[in-house]
Amino acid sequence: MRRINCIGILTSGGDSPGMNAAIRAVTRTAISKGFKVKGIYRGYDGLINDEIKEFTSESVSNIVARGGTILKSARSKEFMTPEGREKAYATMQKEGIDALVVIGGNGSLTGAHNFAREHNVPCIGLPGTIDNDLYGTDLTIGYDTTLNTIVECVDKIRDTANSHERIFFVEVMGRDAGFLAQNSAIASGAEAAIIPEDSTDADQLEHFIGRGIRKSKNSSIVIVSESPKCGAMFYAERVKKEYPQYDVRVSILGHLQRGGSPTARDRILATRLGAGVIDALMDGQRNVMIGIRNDEVIYVPFADAIRSDKPMNKNLIKVLDQLSI
Repeated sequence: MRRINCIGILTSGGDSPGMNAAIRAVTRTAISKGFKVKGIYRGYDGLINDEIKEFTSESVSNIVARGGTILKSARSKEFMTPEGREKAYATMQKEGIDALVVIGGNGSLTGAHNFAREHNVPCIGLPGTIDNDLYGTDLTIGYDTTLNTIVECVDKIRDTANSHERIFFVEVMGRDAGFLAQNSAIASGAEAAIIPEDSTDADQLEHFIGRGIRKSKNSSIVIVSESPKCGAMFYAERVKKEYPQYDVRVSILGHLQRGGSPTARDRILATRLGAGVIDALMDGQRNVMIGIRNDEVIYVPFADAIRSDKPMNKNLIKVLDQLSI
């Protein structure tokens, strides 16, 4: 196995709070162990186009509290092709980069998985996504900050819902994973969460109306996982049509969920996982994601991490349902 002297690091896909803390941890841990570090700007596109700069310890000073990513991020269509990955590999060889660290979500780690298989490059992934949908890790970098942002917003929306006796459908990010919606609903005292994991033959909207507002409440908050077909607007229109006696509003939180200074929990998680990258490389690990399980840093093979069936604790659905009466 080729000796690793220089490590490249990039952030890819949607940004998440704590990415900078992870960049800092990887960089400083690597330098302390005698490795060179090169920062790759604008994700896989930057790797293809050689937007690369050598990092020192000072390069990552005072970034642990900053949201976003100093390395910038992008979604690279070119890297999805074999030709694009071939260009990226040529850049790595030119720059003398021996191993690649990728901070991102499912799509980013899928790209790293394909790249590692095609070019025999040691790749280590960090779970940088607000959705908390990567398999094998209890938490992902950015999830806790985003959860707190959503709860803060819902607390404010609740004041208006109560004042005007309205039903508010609040749409949050998450795509095919309902972790943000379910847990923010519990934390904010919302009456219901409509999430992909609870999609059964039962009508979630009818269940909510029957258990909650129809019986005893004149205002309610429903958290809805984003969906192109069944987002907050879809359910709001249904209520207007099927239950015209209710005053309905929609609030789509959008990209404000991604921003802001990371919480202490996300900073600590990102730092622990970032340091774990260097331990993994020195241990001969390759093509794994560094995760956290039961408060222990673990290695998760890429093939497992990018699975789409990360389980949710179904007891949380039951708890929220019981509290909505």
